[in-house]
Amino acid sequence: MPYASPSFPASHRPSVLAWASAAALMAIASNAAAQTSATHTLGTVTVTGDAARSFSSRDVGVGAFRDQDPLDVPLTNNVVTREVLDAQGARSVYGALRNTAGVTRSQLSGSTYDNISIRGILVENRGNYRLNGTLPIVNLIDIPLENKERVEVLKGASSLYYGLVPPSGIVNFVTKRAGKTPVTSVATSINNHGAADIHLDIGRRFADDRMGLRVNAVAGKEDYGIAQSDGDRSLFSAAYDWRVSPSFTLKADLEHYRKDVSEQAAIANPPAVGGVIRLPGVPDNKLNLAGPWQRYDAQATNALLRGDIALGDTWALTLETGRAETERDRRYSQFQNYNLATGDGTLRVFFANGQRYVNTNHRVETTGRFATSGVQHELTLGYTYNQREAYSGDSAPTADIPQNLYNPVPPAPVSPATFARGTESAIRDKGAYVFDRVLLGERWQLLAGLRSANYSNTSAVARYSASKVSPNVSVLFKPVPQTSIYASYLEGLEETGTAPANRANSGEILPPAVNKQKEIGIKSRALGKLLTQVALFQIDRPQTSIDAGNRFILGGKTRYRGMEASASGEIGSNFSAIASLLLLDAKIASVGTANAGELGKIPENTPRRTLSVFGEYRVPQLPGLSLNAGAFHVGKRAVNNLNQAFVGAYTTVSLGARYTTKVTGKSVTLQANLDNAADRNYWATAGNGLLGTGAPRTLRVAAKFDL
Repeated sequence: MPYASPSFPASHRPSVLAWASAAALMAIASNAAAQTSATHTLGTVTVTGDAARSFSSRDVGVGAFRDQDPLDVPLTNNVVTREVLDAQGARSVYGALRNTAGVTRSQLSGSTYDNISIRGILVENRGNYRLNGTLPIVNLIDIPLENKERVEVLKGASSLYYGLVPPSGIVNFVTKRAGKTPVTSVATSINNHGAADIHLDIGRRFADDRMGLRVNAVAGKEDYGIAQSDGDRSLFSAAYDWRVSPSFTLKADLEHYRKDVSEQAAIANPPAVGGVIRLPGVPDNKLNLAGPWQRYDAQATNALLRGDIALGDTWALTLETGRAETERDRRYSQFQNYNLATGDGTLRVFFANGQRYVNTNHRVETTGRFATSGVQHELTLGYTYNQREAYSGDSAPTADIPQNLYNPVPPAPVSPATFARGTESAIRDKGAYVFDRVLLGERWQLLAGLRSANYSNTSAVARYSASKVSPNVSVLFKPVPQTSIYASYLEGLEETGTAPANRANSGEILPPAVNKQKEIGIKSRALGKLLTQVALFQIDRPQTSIDAGNRFILGGKTRYRGMEASASGEIGSNFSAIASLLLLDAKIASVGTANAGELGKIPENTPRRTLSVFGEYRVPQLPGLSLNAGAFHVGKRAVNNLNQAFVGAYTTVSLGARYTTKVTGKSVTLQANLDNAADRNYWATAGNGLLGTGAPRTLRVAAKFDL
């Protein structure tokens, strides 16, 4: 159904601004193209794609630390490189992020998209996921990885650069771009459940190396091995860059992807008896309580345009504009009111047509270097305008269908006769920021920043607005060039959420609130190509909960204290590894009057520890052959803030092998990956009163041909 916004007569202004910004960039390009004789040193574009393949990265592309060495970033950051993604055959956001500490699934099992928490804090699906360091894309459909060069995570508070976002962290997707070496490859894969796909990747530089284009296209059939579940997906993406002149570079990204699958049913927590919830045994990981007609049909289009302009030798101007749009029809269901002994219960089905989410983002930023009294400064000044519009979709009354937890049968299709018009909401998050990196000699750095935020959130239920100036300060010391020690303090304003569909106040917007973060850490490449990081952190943030009337509310504070460690890179000439560890002490430190029983409890879906380790060994006796293995552990987690039950800890094991050879002079890679090798049944998700099982054992076999 067409999306309208009668409540917001100015809702088309961001689109006009986007076109105006694009037109301005193209006008600058036309002018600069005629002046290619100009010579400046600051405007050179960096094109990725030809760097040595590694499990570690030498730069990050996220936040105010864009294009910095990780050693110069005074916060915990993890990078999952293309080499790691390829070795693991990773196909999803969680598949990539399981290599970073503190990452767990939340609420949903992942059959449609990955709902993620980091350090027990939900990664907000409309603000915390970014494309190329800037555009907020909507994580309500599986974000494809085939066209991504790497996936980055900047842990903790990130409000200075990104506005109102939770302090779980920013997940950034860096797209592949054309490098010096031409790329033409065709890859195909199948799994033991019947899924199959084909992927085309082409990259070229042309126009005397001043332009580059990278195109990726994917089409495939989806099957996770879960009963009553199948579907298909597709992707088309293009990444273009143009060095218009030595002082001006344009970059453009466009991606469109679609996924239409059967959605696995969630399982609701049983009611508490005497303050205790008795959970059912973990069902077989291949069972599905929903029917094949319960579709999740979604598509997304993301577009981003960026111009970098050198203003002399020491200053540069960056202009960015982008738009992310996601639409979906959904037949979501949850199994509830069931008898633990017999398994008999009710499958409640929710209907939504035409849900739509649109993010529009503009950024103008200038950076420069200068000296005062012999002290070097790297100054960044910027302004962002972000608007997020949403339409909740046309809905029909829920349908209740008898079902059994232990012996489910495919439910008969239900087709509602009428749908009611949904509601609209709009978020405007504007902010000006300043960030100064002060170089005090070769060893010391002082980093300080401020953001002035102006926020409003409007829906049919409520309207909130807020303004706040948030500080950010860090000190970094390098005793030797390959080691840095840092301490940082950050504050940020964050959205506290909207009541979900299964709560009595569904759709109600909670007011924004302040979070605070302290962190000290050490990073080092003292071991050569291995990057190691250790950090201690504390995050204080507002607490959300559920009151006795099943209302989603705000009240109190949660404190997260922990130690995080990671290592990634190469050990010797034949072994690569990526590993992470989180030890977390999270407590609800204060509460409101409606949720006094939560005081001192562990926040729901928050593990005390997570551990991941993955390594690949290149067999020297058989050139081209690599063997790999990984283990991924998540500790036990509370199902709610009252800690009335816990889902058990679990560890999954992955195994794999790759063999690269030459056929008629062309490179061919054959690969096999086995996930959940022991075929464990386990609760993969908790939170928001829901449970979800992990995926069954899956063997994926793939072949890639470089043409």
